[in-house]
Amino acid sequence: MNKVFVSLAAILLLCLSACSPFHEADEICDKTPRIFPDYSGITLPANIAPINFEIHESASAYEAIIGCGDDVPIMISSTDSIISIPIDEWHSLLEKAKGKDIFIRVLLEQEGKWIQYKDIINNVANSDIDPVLAYRLLYPGYEFWDEMGIYQRNLTSFEETAIVENKDFGGQCVNCHSFANRDSKTMMLHVRGKSGGTIIARDGNINKVNPQPESYPRGGTYPYWSADGRYIVFSSNDVHQYFHQAGKKKIEVSDFASDLIVYDVEKNETFTDSLVFGDKYMETFPCFTPDGKTIYFCRADAYKEGMPLDSIRYGLYAIDFDVQNHRLCNLRCIVDAPKEGHSVSFPRVSPDGKWLIYTQSDYGNFSIWHAEADLWLLNIATGETRLMTEVNSNDVDSYHSWSSNGEWFVFSSKRMDGLWARPFIAHFDSTTGKVSRPFLLPQENPQFYNNFTRTFNIPELVKGEIANGKEIINAINIQEAQRATEKR
Repeated sequence: MNKVFVSLAAILLLCLSACSPFHEADEICDKTPRIFPDYSGITLPANIAPINFEIHESASAYEAIIGCGDDVPIMISSTDSIISIPIDEWHSLLEKAKGKDIFIRVLLEQEGKWIQYKDIINNVANSDIDPVLAYRLLYPGYEFWDEMGIYQRNLTSFEETAIVENKDFGGQCVNCHSFANRDSKTMMLHVRGKSGGTIIARDGNINKVNPQPESYPRGGTYPYWSADGRYIVFSSNDVHQYFHQAGKKKIEVSDFASDLIVYDVEKNETFTDSLVFGDKYMETFPCFTPDGKTIYFCRADAYKEGMPLDSIRYGLYAIDFDVQNHRLCNLRCIVDAPKEGHSVSFPRVSPDGKWLIYTQSDYGNFSIWHAEADLWLLNIATGETRLMTEVNSNDVDSYHSWSSNGEWFVFSSKRMDGLWARPFIAHFDSTTGKVSRPFLLPQENPQFYNNFTRTFNIPELVKGEIANGKEIINAINIQEAQRATEKR
């Protein structure tokens, strides 16, 4: 590999002007070059890591010129097809280009001639995205638990670190990481197995709790924090997993029963209401509104023995939360998806409380295995919904989370190969509800996704680095050792 990056000062010495390429083009091509990932026609956060890419055009030499207007700070020459953008110059360009377009000009040496392709144009937003993305990495079959962990990626660079890995707990399952208002210091996760429990980090303290009083048949499963970090609303699920011998859906996950419960973190108390707890319905995937006054969730008729799994469908519901009296009231249906032959999962409200994104599939609620799963947008004020055609694909588009400024969201998609879920990022206009073309999470090596065999699960945007991973591990192991001593 032979790459050359030329700084602006060197360019000024070597070229007649800053806009001059390394080589004058012998021919101009009106075709945009094929690159992977396809970073073209997208809107970028002003703090995102370099969008390194591979050129999928045959050539003996490659050049890429990246700039904004007459400002061309980045020129890269390479004998292979991978374009690695220097991080300092990239961030300097983004800072200057806020609210403007940047171009990527590709020149290729083909059969002894330098061919200049049509410029790739992208927009740089005026806003940043939350700088950290937390996710679980595991093999896509979900039946192998020997290598799994929850990790964090710095979105301004390529640094990835482990928060916790299941090897730290004897190979047990770790899942359902969740943050209060995207705060890295207020979080929870589940550890399943002999040392299991719900781990809560808050106010500098880390504790293993059990939000399941004796009168409740099931514990907390899928969580969502109130923005103030006081409450966690859980769905309490009886989950079953099925493996199909044939067909496109390799795995199906379904509830046999589920209810909603609210856990008071300060008082270590759990409460609920008959409106969302009982044998008549199944409630799952709850989320608080930013003001903490409403809980959105998914609801289906109760499962009956022998019922076909593809007949279970969830609608989108809401219920008010009376904080003062720990009371749930005013239950209402927001989107009657079953009436139209569809099912809803993963409602998530925008930070300004105006919009809600949810996943819609043909049936069930574990949409990660449903190729037909798409993202939908609800205008909370008007009740209008629409298919988010800007971001959806012909394969799974499912779990999603908002950035704290409401201008970005990340979602998991299997659009590349139908097997591995990978994180895509899109810009959101909170005034119009319009969404930009999504782009794949940048990696230092653009060939990363061709070789990586684990799936990105539950991508959550976070406002800062999660620095207490080792403390979480130590707290769990110490508490487990204490329990073992007490039993003796």
